[in-house]
Amino acid sequence: MTVADIPAVDRLLKREFKAHASPIIELIEAQTHDPFCVLVGTILSARTKDQCTAGAVKRLFGAGRNAGKEGVPPFVPEDLERLTVDEIEKLIYPVGFYHDKARHLKELPGVLKEKFGGVLPNTVEELCELPGVGRKTANLTVAVGFDLPAICVDVHVHRITNRLGLIKTKSPFETEMALRKILPVKYWKTWNSHLVSFGQTRCAPRGPKCGDCPIAKFCPSCGRG
Repeated sequence: MTVADIPAVDRLLKREFKAHASPIIELIEAQTHDPFCVLVGTILSARTKDQCTAGAVKRLFGAGRNAGKEGVPPFVPEDLERLTVDEIEKLIYPVGFYHDKARHLKELPGVLKEKFGGVLPNTVEELCELPGVGRKTANLTVAVGFDLPAICVDVHVHRITNRLGLIKTKSPFETEMALRKILPVKYWKTWNSHLVSFGQTRCAPRGPKCGDCPIAKFCPSCGRG
């Protein structure tokens, strides 16, 4: 795959994406329309399958004072202030690293007030100053929560873009920096969603389904895993 192939590949990936259920973070945004909820959901989703994340999000957001009310976010920083670390752990279990995530979530409102006056920032660099937030989480929050250009790189994006031969990188951070240079901005917000869905349903780390892959002709790794 070359840079010139990006529009054609993206069209095919978009078609595949629409044929399957949306990743959990897109569903959270669609249901809440709130960047803070997207941030919390993204923190919970790290190294956790979507089904498990969905259950944890439902329980945690259900503990919010605005849960069930229309026209307002179901979960706000004040809800985390009210809950204890132990209560948060019980609500989000069994997501991966739930002890650490509960601690980070409990610290989040305080840091948000101290550094940003209680207002969630909308830049990757500022979001990375919050507890439990790395570049993947920050980029996804910017792209999905704030609807701003950002390239979120997780294991799927890193693996597939290298498998396609579009880039040659050794880490997700290198992949993000490389994609920033070659990927047209209009694809930034959706690239993660399309590739995550594709990685979950077809282009797995082992035994990818190359037989009838819609982007096989662009992939030098097709048939070789």
